[in-house]
Order: sequence, then C-alpha cells, then structure tokens
Amino acid sequence: MKRNKIIDSGIHNREQHKKCIAFHEAGHAAAIFLNNKAKNLPPIFFQIIIKQISGTPDYEGATYQSTLDDSVARVEGGRLIQSLLPYPINDRVHKFIDRNEAMAPLVMDYKTAFEADITNLLIGPLAEIKYVHKRDDEPFGHQLVNLKALEYYGGDSDLALVREYMEGFSANTVLQDRKLDELFIKACDFVSNASNWKAITNLANYILDTDKAIITCEEVVSVIAS
Repeated sequence: MKRNKIIDSGIHNREQHKKCIAFHEAGHAAAIFLNNKAKNLPPIFFQIIIKQISGTPDYEGATYQSTLDDSVARVEGGRLIQSLLPYPINDRVHKFIDRNEAMAPLVMDYKTAFEADITNLLIGPLAEIKYVHKRDDEPFGHQLVNLKALEYYGGDSDLALVREYMEGFSANTVLQDRKLDELFIKACDFVSNASNWKAITNLANYILDTDKAIITCEEVVSVIAS
C-alpha cells in the first residue's frame, strides 16, 4: 500500500492511515532509544507530538495530511548530529587521527553518532513497511525492500535528511552509496529483530490509544521497557 495514495473511502482507510503513521513514528522513537543505547551513545532529547487536524485531505500532495478527527504523529528531536561538519567526515577521519591521536576517540564517536542518525531515520519508514507487509501476509527483509520504496511510506523527508548526511560523509558518490547500502541493511535488521519489533509494536499501540498531545521520551522508554 502506498500511503500517500490512500483514497478517503471510509473509516477503514482512515484507521489504516493512522496505524501506518503510528508504526512509522514508533520506529523512529524506538530506534533513537534502543539503537543509540546499543552503540553506547549519550541519551538525546526527543518526544512524539500528536497533532489533531481538521479539513479535507489531499493524499496526492501531502503524505501526513489526514481526515477529520484523524491525527498526525511526528518525532521531534532525537538527532545526535544537529549540524554537519564543513567537510566530509569519511574523507578526513584518518587525517584527523594521524595529526592528533588524542582526537581519535572524539572523531570516532562523531562517526558513530553520524551513522546512528542515518540508521534511525531509515528505521521509521521501514517499520511502516513491515507493518503493512505483516498486515498483508507478505515477507519483509532487506532483500525484498529497496531504498526507493521508503518514499511511498512517508519517507520523503527522512530520505532528504539521509541524503544531506551522505553528502557530509564523503565527496565520493560510490562511497556514499556503499555506506548507505550498509546502513540500510542495518536498519532492516533492526526492524526484523523480534525484540525490537515488539518494542515498536507496543509503542505504536500506545500512540494510537493515547489522548495526549505529547508523549515524552521518558514515556517512550517506559513503554519500550514494559
């Protein structure tokens, strides 16, 4: 199902639209907590904003618009790298370390955070894709999904940010593509992991059931840990 092509033909489609968004944002939020923790990265502020919208939707033009009484959720914050370095990190990492070994841990920490941000951006639309595949009894895995597919599952803005990161990774487009393929597989593996998927599902259900306007990062952690 291409989420930005849904036709408003009744309550069923509206509910499916909400579920797709919930799994998408739950994927981002779970990744920010679990993926960063697994990489020993520092905690980072984020929250899930749930915005009520009224009006007539235009699914052709705006992925996250919705029908009357529907809601749109989005993750605010959660990126470790707020501004990219003025030069490609991969092209300079060894030069930094060669010039000053004391800089090595800081440079490598930056590279780890850089890659984590990219992976976490990819995990959101991939979680939505897995939800749709499971709903439709279709298999999921990195061999069955490509990067282009993310555009059809609310991933346009995620991919735009990913492309900015990749330009900050290397000036060499071949190396960019190779690194992105590597991180895409890691993102797919994260979503495929049973424990991670349980956390994403629990959080998506929490998003769907809540009447709050904001779900704090503390709440997210509590839901994931439950």
